[in-house]
Amino acid sequence: VVDEEQRFGVQHKERIKKLKTNVDVLTLSATPIPRTLEMSLVGIRDLSLLQTPPAERQPILTYVGEYDERVAIEAIRRELLREGQVFWVHNRVRSIETAAARLRQLVPEARIAVAHGQMDEGTLEQVVVDFWEGQYDVLVCTTIIESGIDMPTVNTLVVERADLLGLGQMHQLRGRVGRSGQRAYAYLFHPQDKVLSEEAYERLKTIGEATELGSGFKIAMRDLEIRGAGNLLGESQSGHIASVGYDLYCQMVTEAVSEMKGEPIKQPSEIKLDVPSDAF
Repeated sequence: VVDEEQRFGVQHKERIKKLKTNVDVLTLSATPIPRTLEMSLVGIRDLSLLQTPPAERQPILTYVGEYDERVAIEAIRRELLREGQVFWVHNRVRSIETAAARLRQLVPEARIAVAHGQMDEGTLEQVVVDFWEGQYDVLVCTTIIESGIDMPTVNTLVVERADLLGLGQMHQLRGRVGRSGQRAYAYLFHPQDKVLSEEAYERLKTIGEATELGSGFKIAMRDLEIRGAGNLLGESQSGHIASVGYDLYCQMVTEAVSEMKGEPIKQPSEIKLDVPSDAF
């Protein structure tokens, strides 16, 4: 069983196959990577969807837009008023302490801690435990929190540079809040003074539109369209399929799989139509 499958590379997953040739593998992911999703769509792997959310779970209200310090600070203060906690994602280790110091100036009443992957294991664990126990109100952190974190009291998420994150990352981060019956909020910001690339714009547009519960599959499908499926037999887990188009690519792979399985390939019918009329 491989949980959070999107965090594993091809070589990691190939080792499982080498352990035993006929081993059964169950992979789990809220946001499957393009290659894994493509394998399921064309019949190489079986696919099951879990679309029923937990009881009393509410959709996360998502705001996507240019960075507005006033909006971000109001979001923190609103969460503090209902005695909740906040994840503030600043995905640059070298400037994360500066970002935390800035927040302490803007929201002096908030108790702020910092967590990132370059901290030693003991210190990082203690910070997370203290935050979980309610000793801090805001955790300024990197994307280290994107999986494996379940804190029902954290119901506001602020991401500073969402334009630099992938669709799967943004959906996983958004899933860190709203894990109780309370209404949760996610603020995904991009810089005011920078023009977004076409791919970044499409990613932010998708995450802003797909806010309903169980939207992970829809987001993964859009990610597949944006990035491509990669190499089904190689190590690339995403890639470009614009050269033939998504629909034709799926058709070609499906036919190849059917041929390898010895299944008949349904050929499109050819229709000949004679019209008794001159065309000039």
